[in-house]
Amino acid sequence: MAFVPGQPVTAVVQRVEIQKLCQGDHLILGFSIGGGMDQDPVQNPYSEDKTDKGIYVTRVTPNGPAEKAGLMMGDKIMQVNGWDMTMVTHDQARKRLTKKKEDVVRLLVTRKSLEDAVKHSMSGYPKH
Repeated sequence: MAFVPGQPVTAVVQRVEIQKLCQGDHLILGFSIGGGMDQDPVQNPYSEDKTDKGIYVTRVTPNGPAEKAGLMMGDKIMQVNGWDMTMVTHDQARKRLTKKKEDVVRLLVTRKSLEDAVKHSMSGYPKH
């Protein structure tokens, strides 16, 4: 999914709502992220476009809140609670996800399998 920073993005997205798990004073989401505007996109194993500086899910804890909500490794996070995540640094993304006052995190994510499914379903339609 290639795009030009600052330009509108067309993506097939899925909503994922994660209820944070309370462990002592900590609220646990059950996943880790990689990427960001300040990171080297060539190091991202989930993006086919090696210039993509998006935020990607790099680890999902088995049986954790994120896995139960349907989040998958390799998902690209497009929004967190309505905030655009397509042009943020790694630290900005981490802070958005871990806000103490929020018990629920609502994500819009895209994943290759979603895009492939839409492309496949549209391949049967005649082109104008």
